[in-house]
Amino acid sequence: MRLRSALTAALSAAAALTLTGTAASAPADAASAGTASRLGTCQEKALEVHAAPGGQRNVAHIDVINNGARACMMDRIPTITFRGLDGSAETVPPAESGPYVLSPGERAYAAVRTADPAAAEGHVVGSLSVAADPSHLGVTFGAATVGMPEGVHVWVPVTTLWQESRAAADRALADTLG
Repeated sequence: MRLRSALTAALSAAAALTLTGTAASAPADAASAGTASRLGTCQEKALEVHAAPGGQRNVAHIDVINNGARACMMDRIPTITFRGLDGSAETVPPAESGPYVLSPGERAYAAVRTADPAAAEGHVVGSLSVAADPSHLGVTFGAATVGMPEGVHVWVPVTTLWQESRAAADRALADTLG
């Protein structure tokens, strides 16, 4: 597992882009560039983070809702960490940090696989933590909450990028892991 660097450069670059839907694209005009520059990083208190069993061994579903009054940006990669272990889950497929826009009331989804079901190696921890942006502290969920009552088995954990639906997150995880 490796640590991701702060998003300062990515968010600065995003301020110069027009953000449509969940992706950043080049501005069509000066007015749209001005709109994008007003978007800031989502405030942690405006986001509601959930975690639930993923329906498969060592898989959890993650989602976040923007309860704020304005659209905001978070990292397109959820930050998933594990109690007592260094680093965070890697993205599949590999991706760089970048902006993900979440409108008011909108929800984003991700899937995380903590270990290959056949892995004999690894660590067992009591919880995992999820942050919608690396600048946030995140929310910690006990192993039983994510469907792993014997503990969260961690060996080369991976996560998807934020997706528009739970089904899309499941497909993204399945497509990259075979």
